[in-house]
Amino acid sequence: MAKLFRWTLLLCGISLFAGCGGESGRSITNVSYDPTRELYAEYNDLFIKHWETAKKEKITVTQSHGGSGAQAQDVINGKEADVVTLALSFDIDLIATKPKNELLPKNWQTRLEHNSCPYTSTIVFMVRKGNPKGIKDWPDLLKEDVEIITPDPKTSGGARWNYLAAWGYKLKEELGNLKTLQDPTKVAEVEAAHAAAREFVKRMFKNTVKLDTGARGSTQRFVNGEGDVLLAWENEAFYFRKMEPAKGFEIVTPSISILAEPPVTVVDTIVDKRGTRDIAEEYLRFLYEPAAQDIIARNFYRPSHPEVKAKYTDVFQPVETFTITEVFGSWAAVQEEHFERDGVFDQIIMENAR
Repeated sequence: MAKLFRWTLLLCGISLFAGCGGESGRSITNVSYDPTRELYAEYNDLFIKHWETAKKEKITVTQSHGGSGAQAQDVINGKEADVVTLALSFDIDLIATKPKNELLPKNWQTRLEHNSCPYTSTIVFMVRKGNPKGIKDWPDLLKEDVEIITPDPKTSGGARWNYLAAWGYKLKEELGNLKTLQDPTKVAEVEAAHAAAREFVKRMFKNTVKLDTGARGSTQRFVNGEGDVLLAWENEAFYFRKMEPAKGFEIVTPSISILAEPPVTVVDTIVDKRGTRDIAEEYLRFLYEPAAQDIIARNFYRPSHPEVKAKYTDVFQPVETFTITEVFGSWAAVQEEHFERDGVFDQIIMENAR
């Protein structure tokens, strides 16, 4: 009986080992944010074939998705990511600076082109068939009968872009030109514009129903019938309009929005521990190649490669955008003022609850 038990344990061990590794050799994990599931599912197939052709090695790629801020915190707390492809640079900066033994260098954003952002996006509105509430631009979100769907800026990168896009719109409306923000002779005007933007965003969140932890959760609630307008990544809105044609969703591009720049990087400590640096670095470098950029565009992210970008001019509507740097200075400044505990966002939520 003891001998039979030992054989059973051995066979179980072989079975478990095979189940973990399968026929492939090494593997990497891409920890990403909510709306990139479909993009990386398609890209991973392309990359795996590219690697096998170039290196004669079979590999696997695992995806992980959630709210960008929550994903960053999970990596800080020990979740093993060979690469992170998150919604905003601040979330990766947190990974670089918070742990005692840094997981990656603080200058991580200099390692790839375009500040390690192989694609961009922006924030748009998705509305129901026929646009029954007549939503055409940011002020329409303040109508009393409009219910807004957006995730929680405390956990979702997409939600932070939504919030800041609205803030920037109001600044532009008040000042006429966002360059005024840098004019040292216009301090009083700039302060008044920020006060107006705060009130605008406060009223917008007064019309917002439950805040989900990630962008995909908010999209699913809107698709399932809740709310009048979804504040969404452009790629997310395009994807669900394509996937749910019978529902007739419409996309409204506002008069001005924010240039969303989702960054990517290798997590050095993890790839060196797992012996996967060569795969992880090529995985991110290859995102800039035309074949990968075409997948990026087909998944409704705006490609960075000029030739691929030119192929999709009929897909992506021109939109006036501003950057974080132009309006807010830096993500660190934004986070401290708006999204840390007791920051502007918390204040707004508390005031609306009264």
